[in-house]
Amino acid sequence: MPTLIKNEKRMSPNRSLQFVAFVLILSIASQSAATQATPQETVHPAKDPWTFSLITDGYIVADDVSYANPNFLADHGWLHLEARYNYENLRTGSLWVGYNFSAGKKVVFNATPMIGGVFGRTNGIAPGCAASLTYKKLQLSISNEYVFDTGDRSQNFYYDWPQLSYSPVDWLQVGLVVQRTKAYQTSLDTQRGFFVGLSHKNKTLTSYIFNAGWTTPTVVLELGLDF
Repeated sequence: MPTLIKNEKRMSPNRSLQFVAFVLILSIASQSAATQATPQETVHPAKDPWTFSLITDGYIVADDVSYANPNFLADHGWLHLEARYNYENLRTGSLWVGYNFSAGKKVVFNATPMIGGVFGRTNGIAPGCAASLTYKKLQLSISNEYVFDTGDRSQNFYYDWPQLSYSPVDWLQVGLVVQRTKAYQTSLDTQRGFFVGLSHKNKTLTSYIFNAGWTTPTVVLELGLDF
C-alpha cells in the first residue's frame, strides 16, 4: 500500500496537466467551431436612395405656339437636381440645384430652395423655391422663381405656379391653379384655372384648363413618371 500511494503521488501532476491541456484544447476548438458556424452580420449604414421623375407638360395655346415642356428631377437625400426646357421661355433651358427639407407630422411642410442657370432665348440667373403644405387630403403648393436676365435687365421677370389640391381617394386629385409665365402670352397676365389628375403606380396624368370663362382657354396635359 505505501508503494502504491507513492506511485499515485508521482503520476498525479502529469495527469492533471494532461487533463487541463485537453480541456483547453476542447474549449478553443469549440469556440472556433461556433465562430465558423455563426456568420458575421455586416451592418451597413442606411443610405438615401436616388429618386428620379420625368414630368412633361404639353401646352395647347389658342392663337399662339403650342409646345412641350419636359422637366427631369433627381433627388438624393437633401440634394435636389433639376433640368428644364421651355419653362422660363421658349427654346430656353435651365439647370438647377437645391436643398430638400421637411418638417411636421400631421401638418407636413416640404420646401426646396434652389438656384438655377438659364440659357437660350433667355439667359440669366434664377433663384427659386418649390414648397408645399399638406394636411390629410389637402395640399397647398407653389413653384416660383425670379429670373435676372443678364443680357437685358428690362426682361427680368417673376414666374409662379400656386395650386390648391384635394385627393378624395389615392388615385384622384382635383383642385385650383394659378400661373404666371413668359413662355406664352394671353390677355391675362395671371392665368387661373382648375385641374383633374389621375395616378396609377408610378404614373400620373393631369389635365389643366386655364382662363375658361375669361378668355379663350389654354389646355395643359401633364404626364409624370417616377422611377
